[in-house]
Amino acid sequence: MEKVIKVNNLEETIELGKRLGEKLKPQMLITLSGDLGAGKTTFTKGIGLGLGIEKIINSPTFTILKQYHGRSNLSHFDAYRLEDQDDDLGFEEIFDSDDICVIEWAEFIADILPEERLEIIIKKIDEDAREFTFKAVGSKYEQLMEDFK
Repeated sequence: MEKVIKVNNLEETIELGKRLGEKLKPQMLITLSGDLGAGKTTFTKGIGLGLGIEKIINSPTFTILKQYHGRSNLSHFDAYRLEDQDDDLGFEEIFDSDDICVIEWAEFIADILPEERLEIIIKKIDEDAREFTFKAVGSKYEQLMEDFK
C-alpha cells in the first residue's frame, strides 16, 4: 500500500510527522530516505511531538543513535556513516524492543532491517515543498496507513 502526501513548508512537514507520531505503537519501525536536506530530521521532530517527547530532537549523525522518552520510547538512528559497515552494532536488539524506531538513511543497513516496516521517501520539490511517499510493508503498517488519513 502506497500513499503520497505533499507539504508546502517546514511547519507542514512537522505537522505531518506529528500526525503520524500520534498513530504509532510500540515496536514500529519507520525508515526515512531522501537527499541531504530533504527533511528527514524535521519530519522526525514531528514524530517526537506526536509521541509527547519534550526534548529537542536533532540529527544523530555523529552518534548514530539517540533515544528519547515520551508516551513510547523513540530510537532515532542515522545510518549515513554506516555504509559498508559489517560490525554487529546491536541494532537488532533495539528493533526487537518496544521502542518506536526511526531510521534515517536506512538503505545503508538494509540487510539487518526487519522485513515489515513503514518506508517513507522524502523528495525535495523546491526550497520549501516536499513530497512524502509512504509505503507500508506488512499488515500492521497497512493498518497504520488506513488509520493515517
